[in-house]
Amino acid sequence: MTAGIVIGVIAVALVIGTVTARRRGYSGIGGDTIVRCSKGHLFTTIWVPGASLKSIRLGTARFEHCPVGHHWALVTAVKDSDLTDEEKRFAGEHHDVRIP
Repeated sequence: MTAGIVIGVIAVALVIGTVTARRRGYSGIGGDTIVRCSKGHLFTTIWVPGASLKSIRLGTARFEHCPVGHHWALVTAVKDSDLTDEEKRFAGEHHDVRIP
């Protein structure tokens, strides 16, 4: 396979992953996403499938810094339907570093 084909296959896989996650209720995947850390804190992070400069990707979770509790923790994306309006507002007010 040429490098162009490999890059194309990877790009298609990332787009499919993003579309699938959004259809399952994770509206922020591919951009600003509300996540919950292992201690229960909610915050917003940039979540781009296949890309991560500030965290360690572990399947559907990531190990990154929680700006609410000021600790390192596993974080997972949260479905919009699982959050109250107050939780969404709180997470929107707490954002981590602005890089993927």
